[in-house]
Amino acid sequence: MSSKAESKMRSHLTKVKEDLMTGVSYMIPFVTIGGIFLALGFAVAPTGPNGAPDTSQVGTLAYFLGQIGGLGLTIMVPILGAYVAYAIADRPGLAPGFLASYLIQQGEVLVAAGEVIGLQGGEAGAGYLGALVTGLLVGYVARWIKNWSVPDFIQPMMPVLIVPVLTMAIVSPVVLFVLGVPVAIANAGLTAYLEGLQGSQALLVGALLGAMMAFDMGGPVNKVAYVFAAGLITEGITQPMAAVMIAGMIPPIGLAISNFIAPHKYAEEMYENAKSGIVLGFSFITEGAIPYASADPIRVIPSIMVGSAVGAAMSMSLGVTMPAPHGGIFVVPLSSNPLLFLAAIVIGSLVTAALATVLKPDYEEGVGAAGGAEAGAAAGGDD
Repeated sequence: MSSKAESKMRSHLTKVKEDLMTGVSYMIPFVTIGGIFLALGFAVAPTGPNGAPDTSQVGTLAYFLGQIGGLGLTIMVPILGAYVAYAIADRPGLAPGFLASYLIQQGEVLVAAGEVIGLQGGEAGAGYLGALVTGLLVGYVARWIKNWSVPDFIQPMMPVLIVPVLTMAIVSPVVLFVLGVPVAIANAGLTAYLEGLQGSQALLVGALLGAMMAFDMGGPVNKVAYVFAAGLITEGITQPMAAVMIAGMIPPIGLAISNFIAPHKYAEEMYENAKSGIVLGFSFITEGAIPYASADPIRVIPSIMVGSAVGAAMSMSLGVTMPAPHGGIFVVPLSSNPLLFLAAIVIGSLVTAALATVLKPDYEEGVGAAGGAEAGAAAGGDD
């Protein structure tokens, strides 16, 4: 492949990543509202016949909280697909992106589509993975139609009538009969696998998610892990969300601890970063670790990846849950076991602090400044 073609491919992949991150950024508030309200509904709900919290009793506070929470978690998936399409095609892609992404979540529709094409499955919908693929498809189709050369008298109708309607007409059969059923079957298989995780499998998945969260501290790898866990909340699987949140809190806290106990290994100005790092870490803002990673990526990034992997693996193996997709320390009471949740943060942070302290040499003014300049180029690219 020529350098020009390679550069073009890299630019296209970067644009795809940006489009997906746009959808994720618009989706997160819906996940947050849905997860927190549903957790509050469970917290105040009476116990049902099966021993689980019951939010189905109409007129109760638990019922209303559950309805709000359920709506947020239902609507988050179409919102994801809609804004991925919006990022590609602007406003003409928004409505078909929402409708097509909503359509691919309708289990009964996918069951009927499966019968037509001879596949069994699709009862639970295609999940957020289906919405991501659908959003990209809708966006590219809408942008293609939007760029048609049409007579001047038709141009005003393009964004509000022609582009949305034609886009929906083109993508609907593809969404139903090509994407919907296979993705729904894959989503159901993934859900069943995660529901049955235990022992070494849970440790492995937790460690992988934790390492991904720490690797680029808010960048695309971090976001993949986060979206994976947040999307599973809609399936009632909340252990990965606890692992991801713990892993995202560990890097700033662990590095701040290292800075406090070994200040001679850090530039003097980093001490102020350590103070804010504690606050940012407990607020689930992994980006608080970036100043340290920028100054010394070769030693810092492995240290935070190991610490986050340890904390997340501990959380997954112990079955700790978190129904809220954001909030850090402020949503700890919503966890199935707040003490274990906090213990995983502490242990992972101490592992990061120990590794960073052991690996880093004493700070030298001239060497530190040069290292920071080189690291800035190496670690750039966070969101």
